Amino acid sequence: MTLAHFIYIPGVLLFGVVVGYILGGRAAELARAEKGEKDARREARAEARRARERARSE
Repeated sequence: MTLAHFIYIPGVLLFGVVVGYILGGRAAELARAEKGEKDARREARAEARRARERARSE
């Protein structure tokens, strides 16, 4: 193994860690946004259901 391998291999590994960190952060942000939208839709359905039940009972 040459001296270049001792520089190249850790450099590539570090590059992979940085790219993984960036892509992982983006994926987590998208998942958080999707969960918020899902919760909002669920709450809207529950509110519509409560409104229908109130209308039936009146």
